[in-house]
Amino acid sequence: MKKEIREQIELVLSELGFSGIDFAIDFPTDKNTDADYFSNVAMVAAKQAGEAPRQFAEKIVTALEGRISQIEKIEIAGPGFINFYLQREFFREKILNVLDAKENWGKNNSWSNKLVIVEYTDPNPFKELHIGHLVPNALGESLARLFMMAGANTKRVTFQGDVGMHVAKALYGARQIDVQSESITSEQLGKAYAAGSRAFESSEEVAAEIKGLNKVIYNRSDEKLNTLYDAGKKVSLDYFEEIYAVLGSDFDHNFFESVTGPVGLELVQKNIGEVFKESRGAVIFEGEKYGLHTRVFVNNEGLPTYETKDVGLIQCKENWSQETVGKSFDHAITVTGTEQLEYFKVTTKASELIQPDLAGKVELVANGMLRLAEGKMSSRTGDVVRALALITDVKEAALERMKENNVIDSETVAEQIAVAAIKYSILQIAAGKDIVFDLKKSISFEGDSGPYLQYTHARICSVLEKAKSAGVELSVENIPAESYAVEKLVQQWPEVVEVSLKERAPHKVVHYLTELAGEFNSFYAAEKIADEDDEYAPYKAAVSDAVRITLERGLWVLGIEAPERM
Repeated sequence: MKKEIREQIELVLSELGFSGIDFAIDFPTDKNTDADYFSNVAMVAAKQAGEAPRQFAEKIVTALEGRISQIEKIEIAGPGFINFYLQREFFREKILNVLDAKENWGKNNSWSNKLVIVEYTDPNPFKELHIGHLVPNALGESLARLFMMAGANTKRVTFQGDVGMHVAKALYGARQIDVQSESITSEQLGKAYAAGSRAFESSEEVAAEIKGLNKVIYNRSDEKLNTLYDAGKKVSLDYFEEIYAVLGSDFDHNFFESVTGPVGLELVQKNIGEVFKESRGAVIFEGEKYGLHTRVFVNNEGLPTYETKDVGLIQCKENWSQETVGKSFDHAITVTGTEQLEYFKVTTKASELIQPDLAGKVELVANGMLRLAEGKMSSRTGDVVRALALITDVKEAALERMKENNVIDSETVAEQIAVAAIKYSILQIAAGKDIVFDLKKSISFEGDSGPYLQYTHARICSVLEKAKSAGVELSVENIPAESYAVEKLVQQWPEVVEVSLKERAPHKVVHYLTELAGEFNSFYAAEKIADEDDEYAPYKAAVSDAVRITLERGLWVLGIEAPERM
């Protein structure tokens, strides 16, 4: 509908002799109006027209008369905004569409036949997967699902540092605290890394020893060390998979620096003199030529830096796409911290100069930092909050809250609530902004929280069961004269999906679902749904089911389970 309104307004502007006017069409935020859409076109075009906004709005409204299907009326509001009111039949049809579409409700074909790779989470083996990783995981998973809603062939991947100084520090620390390869645990690896990091900073002699160890690990020239390395890497990856299962992330592939490094090194060496330059025994990329930073891609010891590994990663993604899907990827998104923005611009530019066909296909979506009351975490010092520990703590708090609210006593549901609490807290904030996690607020069943959305979904499931038991069958045949407010929200879902993907903004889904849940609960408080004597009960039940489907689809986009009973 928004598209049709825009097209007709643009035609009217053209007929009036105007073009290239950037105007908005959106849902009203003013709760005092029952308009379904509004436009500011007269406000932004009035100056060019040489008329007062309201006067120009009158011309537009007159010209639009009868040109937009299912519009009941068009009115001018305030200084010149144009409000659009949809016919009652429009909403009845939308409810029917939702009931017919079910799990396909809200899907579109804007990315159909496109291969999209979404890289996120990216924990490093030999280090803890801490709560900071929960942010890119939640954001990346939601973006992947938004692309799926748009019809894309979406692949989820991670990129993990299985070589480098952090590994050398971890294995040095493992030796110091006597970690054995046959009994190594993820928790021991976290302690080993912290111990190795402290040792590295303790003296230049130890630092030199660890740097030497880094070369040995990279070249795999020490058999005993290789055994400890292989055992530690396996333990790390198995541990990550446990957490991914809890979070609902199922990755298609893991890329590793040990693989991308040599690929990137070959690309860099082939392009010395054209894209890269030798300098003081190292190889650099002169970013200043492109308004960026100059960075080292191969150090003076001949080892590839992170920059080269990232250039190699892009090529490895291309190779993997060809091998598994039989085509080049159409778009590749990396979700990582805001502090990586300038760095990523350099590696992307270098990659595009090496392979011009990559231009515009590689994108960074920045995530903010998750903070607790204790402040910023550091795995280097060992003062780190493990992701699984936070999930467990939230789960225990959720169990207590469930008892207080007479919610079903279930370990499974408690874990689903915990994940919902964390993901909602992360995703309600726009990507790139920092998040403060409030445990008490996150597990509330009465407000802006993931559990509140889940509870509303479960409530609708319960209401529909009662309606069915009372003999009320879903129907859209007999409808009340006026639309319910919740109906107007339901029909917005497809547009919310489109905008959220276009703007890489899952927080818009969160805000929409929260408003939808609140509106349904108001509807539930005011209307009888399971009353067979109410002639509109079948339609109210149909509306309720449409809300249930929309909530379930929206929670799915956020990577949150929608329990039927709570």
